[in-house]
Amino acid sequence: VQVVESGGGLVQAGGSLKLSCAVSGLIANVKAMRWYRQAPGKERELVAVIRDNGATDYADSVKGRFAVSRDGSKNTRYLEMNNLGAEETAVYYCNVQATTYCGDPSTHWGQGTQVAVSA
Repeated sequence: VQVVESGGGLVQAGGSLKLSCAVSGLIANVKAMRWYRQAPGKERELVAVIRDNGATDYADSVKGRFAVSRDGSKNTRYLEMNNLGAEETAVYYCNVQATTYCGDPSTHWGQGTQVAVSA
């Protein structure tokens, strides 16, 4: 199973970025996809989640500014980030909770994508 994030980069404070997380390999379905971020010297924190039924949850710090969505035809999820602040500079990771064709749960991480917000 491969999990690949993309879309990171450098943006000015107040700007926007849209991250993608693509899953491929031997999985039957994606149960949930979570976005985490880890800033230098800080713990990894959960930013947002989208479940297989489309339900979403967000960290309080990003509510109203971030939105997760999915491509119904593919195992791809997106994290749209608006009005970014410099304190949100971090590596953003995608975590996939999936089910194998045997019905077993599996969890997979991507390599992360760097988001840098300049003040």
